[in-house]
Amino acid sequence: MPKLKSLDHLVLTVASIDATATFYETVLGMKANQFVVADGTKRTALSYGDQKINLHQTSAEFTPHAMRPTAGSADLCFLTDTPIPDWITHFATLDVPIQEGPITRTGATGPILSIYIRDPDGNLIEIATKL
Repeated sequence: MPKLKSLDHLVLTVASIDATATFYETVLGMKANQFVVADGTKRTALSYGDQKINLHQTSAEFTPHAMRPTAGSADLCFLTDTPIPDWITHFATLDVPIQEGPITRTGATGPILSIYIRDPDGNLIEIATKL
């Protein structure tokens, strides 16, 4: 059977690309950038490490797209080497409420310590460190 290697990107459908880009840059330290695809269309992506999140505007999604693209339906977990107390302080400085945590969970490779916030569309964002 063929094997998958890694995730290249994922797509978030959002109510406002500008608001989403600002949030992910300011709150999570990602880099928003525009890129041009083969048909000449400009798109926006959020980059971090070797990954990216492509952003699609609600009701103006690029094809092909999910069967029911919906803003606020994602639940994402990001791993970090920064201690969770530093993230808690960072979020408090920005008035970003923590929804839950710190709490121990199980990630893809074992135990993690997580805190949860929400982005402008209400997507659940988990920030975790490996235990």
